[in-house]
Amino acid sequence: MTKDEERELRAELARLLQAHRDLDAAIAALQDSPGSDLLQVQRLKKRKLLLRDRITFIEDQLTPDIIA
Repeated sequence: MTKDEERELRAELARLLQAHRDLDAAIAALQDSPGSDLLQVQRLKKRKLLLRDRITFIEDQLTPDIIA
């Protein structure tokens, strides 16, 4: 992996982590509001899980393989 590729992955990782935190806050706000839309909460949670999967994938790409 080149330095440019690593830099791009780290930038994407930072964006995804921020989006994950934003979704977490949005979900909490929706759940705390009276008469919250459960379908909307479920959609946001699903999107948050997809982000978590992508974050994990990028973190695995950035972690070097260690041969024991």
